[in-house]
Amino acid sequence: MTTLAAQLAALPGDIQKTLADCGFDAARLIRLAEPLQQGVTADNLVKGVITPPGPGDVVQLPEPGSAEYARFEALGRAALERGEYALVVLAGGMATRMGGVVKALVDALPGKSFLDLRLREVEVIRERYGARPPLWLMTSQSTDEKIKQALGARRQGDEVATFLQQLSLRLTPDGNVFLGADGRPSEHAPGHGDLPDALKRSGLLQRFVERGGRTLMMTNIDNMGGTLDPAILGFHLAHGLPVTSEVVDKLGSDRGGIPVRVDGKPCVLEEFRIPPSFDPASVRVFNTNVFHFDARALLELDMPWTFFTVTKKVEGKPVIQFERLVNEVTSVLPTKYLHLPRIGERSRFLPVKDNEELAARAAEIELVARSNGWL
Repeated sequence: MTTLAAQLAALPGDIQKTLADCGFDAARLIRLAEPLQQGVTADNLVKGVITPPGPGDVVQLPEPGSAEYARFEALGRAALERGEYALVVLAGGMATRMGGVVKALVDALPGKSFLDLRLREVEVIRERYGARPPLWLMTSQSTDEKIKQALGARRQGDEVATFLQQLSLRLTPDGNVFLGADGRPSEHAPGHGDLPDALKRSGLLQRFVERGGRTLMMTNIDNMGGTLDPAILGFHLAHGLPVTSEVVDKLGSDRGGIPVRVDGKPCVLEEFRIPPSFDPASVRVFNTNVFHFDARALLELDMPWTFFTVTKKVEGKPVIQFERLVNEVTSVLPTKYLHLPRIGERSRFLPVKDNEELAARAAEIELVARSNGWL
């Protein structure tokens, strides 16, 4: 039987170039495929003793109008005035539940796409504080060209830039390259855990740090609640840890990444990684995928990533792909968890997964947009 290494080496030149352009790591895929080839069943569960967050792990932002809130707001405002914050937006997703379009280009409000609102966000920061934060969009092979076309002349060096996340290939359940009916391999993006490596590969992060940049805020393109708020930025700068993870209340049967302790160490774990010995419902907040990172800590990050085994179907056949999640950074870099509002004009969590949810959230998105001065 032909080895996976030989299969990868025999791929057509155009596919090899596309993979190389996106930072494909053939050696890593070969290593990840070994358990499949040996017939070992995938186990994504975390090892170690899981306990709820400890005292002080999850904290509240002070109430607006308080002296402590004013202190945080002043710290964040000063950082924005000095141009020390960058906004990183995850824009690699295709809105499959919205007809397979690029989600960044979907209208969040009539005549205003998610991308338009992000561009307006950094422009309003410039108007208020005299410096526009860099806006960096992590795209995928599926979204990159269309987002670049939509940006047009608004792409401006490192100030408004795109950078590609990685690309990998789906495998058969026994660890070989999966080929579709057209004889070509099936590509996929490995997940938003690509962020640190993709940023470093782009050079954006290195140049930002060299210019005196200190902090990045990362958010999803469709979460218009995840914005550059001076008080929250100031909170992050004040506590001194390299990472802040924003969390909100769980409602009903919400599931997602939750703050816990593993062997006494705080981190975010996705619920699919939690063994039956711990009830995730006992933690009543979850991560919104909004993170604040110390820029230098992210640039210097060198960690052994966990790649999760995910089973999908392509053309009706089972395939295996390996994914990683950015919240795993919290297992390496000390993190503070900030509990924030989920409703109202200060909402930090307004995700949109399909057209029905977009319609239901329209009033909330408009409220947040108007309160931030984007409209």
